[in-house]
Amino acid sequence: MNTEIFNYELPEELIADNPSERGTGKMMVLNRREKSLIHTDFSSITDYIDARTTVVFNSTKVIPARIFGQRASGGRVEFLLLKTVGNGLWQVMVKCSKHIDKGEVVFFENGLTAELVSRSEQFAEVKFSLQDNELFSYLDKFGDIPLPPYILKRRNEKHSRPEDKEKYQTVYAETLGSVAAPTAGLHFSREIIEKIREKTGGHVENVVLDVGLGTFLPVKSEKVEEHTMHKEHFVIDAETAARLNADKAAGRKILAVGTTTVRALESAATAKNVIEPCDKETGIFIYPGYEYKFTDMILTNFHLPCSTLLMMISAFAGREFVMEAYKAAVENRYRFYSYGDCMLIL
Repeated sequence: MNTEIFNYELPEELIADNPSERGTGKMMVLNRREKSLIHTDFSSITDYIDARTTVVFNSTKVIPARIFGQRASGGRVEFLLLKTVGNGLWQVMVKCSKHIDKGEVVFFENGLTAELVSRSEQFAEVKFSLQDNELFSYLDKFGDIPLPPYILKRRNEKHSRPEDKEKYQTVYAETLGSVAAPTAGLHFSREIIEKIREKTGGHVENVVLDVGLGTFLPVKSEKVEEHTMHKEHFVIDAETAARLNADKAAGRKILAVGTTTVRALESAATAKNVIEPCDKETGIFIYPGYEYKFTDMILTNFHLPCSTLLMMISAFAGREFVMEAYKAAVENRYRFYSYGDCMLIL
């Protein structure tokens, strides 16, 4: 399958550099069976949720994971913290003008230091002078929210704004671990979530998948099947799995909020369409030809061309139908990507 069939043209001005107010913004509704689409707004999402629906969120929390430091020579260094290995060790993405060697120490504000333990191209493993709990507190004070590069480019800025600390975070975020937001969740206000609880009779569940940078990267291989998928850690506890399985067995429709929630559910689902409790990494790659095991509806944003997320949605609703919907979104001036509008697929 050629990667290029998931490409499309997007005017740069349609890339959103700020989110709409929570509970607002445009929403396109796709009906897979009827091959129809409706243009509406996000506030109407509760019209598509009833007493037979179970809504599943990804309650991961974004870390202010970008920090800027200096080498002993005075050269500037940027770290993007990707994943903790434990005991102060982290996997990071490194940006600097000249190569940094193993053993070199980088200095950050307020006395934080990091020693490079290993290096592989733009990635490295580093040992911080603070343990993880102290480091999280440090990042909360001094870290920069890791907005996607296309947002910073649209703004012509190099750093996030103070207000992004709240805007690039869902209202239900709980568990620190992500370097990118589960962006479909950014649309929800607390009031809409409460209304969903009422309409579903409390059938609202949380899973956790720590969103990594690989989620948003385009597929660079010519053939889709040749792409090597990134891995992300996810957790579905035994109680949540039991409730989800009971809901599915009772015929309830499972609405996954965001592709990261889809990834967690489908990774945990067995061949018998049952969710197993999980606390592990997933490298699942969903593209056309995949048969969904547990997900019945998806709320998602509009994704980058040739991305694994666009392929995932195409596997759910059909590539041609999805690409037609994206063309309609451009024509109707929808706002794209992380801070943009959304699509509800029934």
